[in-house]
Amino acid sequence: MKTLMLKNRLNILKNLLLKYKRVLIAYSGGVDSSFLLYFAAKTLGPGNVLAVTALSETYPSNELKLSRSFSNKLKIKHVIIKTRELQNDRFSKNPFNRCFYCKDELFRKLSFIAKKQKMVLCDATNYSDLKDYRPGQKAVKKWNVKSPLKSSGFLKKDIRKYSKECGLSTWNLPAQACLASRIPYHTKITAKTLKRIEAAENFLKKLGFMNLRVRHHGDIARIELGKTEIRDIFRNKNIQKISACLKNLGWHYIAVDIDGYRTGSLNIF
Repeated sequence: MKTLMLKNRLNILKNLLLKYKRVLIAYSGGVDSSFLLYFAAKTLGPGNVLAVTALSETYPSNELKLSRSFSNKLKIKHVIIKTRELQNDRFSKNPFNRCFYCKDELFRKLSFIAKKQKMVLCDATNYSDLKDYRPGQKAVKKWNVKSPLKSSGFLKKDIRKYSKECGLSTWNLPAQACLASRIPYHTKITAKTLKRIEAAENFLKKLGFMNLRVRHHGDIARIELGKTEIRDIFRNKNIQKISACLKNLGWHYIAVDIDGYRTGSLNIF
């Protein structure tokens, strides 16, 4: 029954893409957008698909490497643009609808490229995303961005499952998110803070941790880890290494969240 449901979703997705004919995909290099890019190339041919990745202080730099590598393998043209959301006070002041201003900046630029290329602008929002607080969806509507994965009823688990079946290296990547999501609302977002967060998370990844976030609370760095990884932070002198690194980056106190990693943990109003 589950296999049949997935096949139905794949057919719906295929028909949507055939209807669009030519698509520009907002491509982050993550699980969802990689799957959409792959399926679009398979359905429409690489020449009818354009991948565009945004370069900004708010996005982890490793995402750019992943997006370049994956699009090259698919022989899809890959364009990199610069977004400047940090220059917008409405974003950097970090209000509850911060995400809207980030997406508004992104889709404004992508919409211009899509019209020039006579393509339909698509993002990789999936049906599971509807459970989370996502003010960026207002920007999706504003710029008439299509979300074929959501429209096809694809859940996150469906995307991982099919990506694995197709041999995509991205199938088990950890969830990705804008670095600003590590900063509590109404705490000013600066390039310096974003770089500090990225450096801390990269250090933890080098130690072997995968599902993680380093949340910034002023002088405190709150580390969220996957449930199975929390105990590992206390092994092999990891805790001493992490404490030294994060204090060197500027935090005075280092905390490990016993509730573990969960998306949207700062979305508590």
